[in-house]
Amino acid sequence: MSTTVTTRTSLRTSARRLTPGVLTAILGAAAALVTTQLTRVSSMLVAIILGAILANTRALPLRTAPGIGFVAKRILRVGVALLGLQLVVGDILGLGLGMVGAIVVVVVVGIGATLLIGRWLGIGLTQRLLIACGFSICGAAAVAAADGVIDADESEAASAVGLVVLFGTLMIPIVPLAGRLLGMPDHEIGLWAGGSIHEVAQVVAAGGAIGGGALTVAVLVKLGRVLLLAPVLAVVSLWMRRRTDVTRSSSRSSRPPIVPLFVAAFLALALLRSTGVVPTGVVDVVHVAQTVTLTMAMFALGCGVRLAALRRGGVRPLILAALSTAVVAATALLGVTLLGTA
Repeated sequence: MSTTVTTRTSLRTSARRLTPGVLTAILGAAAALVTTQLTRVSSMLVAIILGAILANTRALPLRTAPGIGFVAKRILRVGVALLGLQLVVGDILGLGLGMVGAIVVVVVVGIGATLLIGRWLGIGLTQRLLIACGFSICGAAAVAAADGVIDADESEAASAVGLVVLFGTLMIPIVPLAGRLLGMPDHEIGLWAGGSIHEVAQVVAAGGAIGGGALTVAVLVKLGRVLLLAPVLAVVSLWMRRRTDVTRSSSRSSRPPIVPLFVAAFLALALLRSTGVVPTGVVDVVHVAQTVTLTMAMFALGCGVRLAALRRGGVRPLILAALSTAVVAATALLGVTLLGTA
């Protein structure tokens, strides 16, 4: 009986501690979603910016910190898992084996080059991994998902998210304009946008600007990169386990799992959707839940974007972000040119 009473007391205490921050994240997400309806700007992008503004104007009480941290970690993982139900493997394979191969090359080269360049710049491993995953796979969601595997410093995750927003947004007009200057047809520019731009929402914006049916192929290529989130995080987790074993004698419970639960759920839902048995109505409902949870999480991550911390971090992460963007864009352009019609 005493154990039950203690458990209930602990749960009530945790709920009271988390409630202010969780409610703040809900309100932030609601404001972002309303803004999206009025402006058509991505709710996740709005949420990140809104969170960053509140954090840097000191408008957030200290008592919100535990709940906001909970949303940035736990709720984010729910949103990433639900993202899997939006993927249909058959649609991605319909791009052709050449383009599928190009997607894999973009992710592998992007991550590998970012890690190497970051090492040359003297940037720590965890921050390099966050930037590599965010810029090579699917933006802020990949940063947060990778953070769930490697447990990086909060300021590193916030910095990586801020860089994704900055450089991904810059790519929205750059890719269509550069594609026109290179004389590429709309279809190929769409493939390039999907292979090079960081966030799904940013890809949608660029694809819509290109026109001529580019939006559909741009989103499919981007979703192909998203699908690689699960295997990449499994590899990263296994790598971190081995590093943990080598660098210190730790208990088995302290080692990260080979495949984190939320990554397994993401992959399982993607495979389930690909079978065609999930009703459209269920997919639509889950899409709403995924949008809300990820918007809440992006608001929480935005609250961790401290301009003072970014300034203290120096220019090296900014240089890495710029070079990573260039590598991913160049690799995607080469892949579209050589393999896009294969």
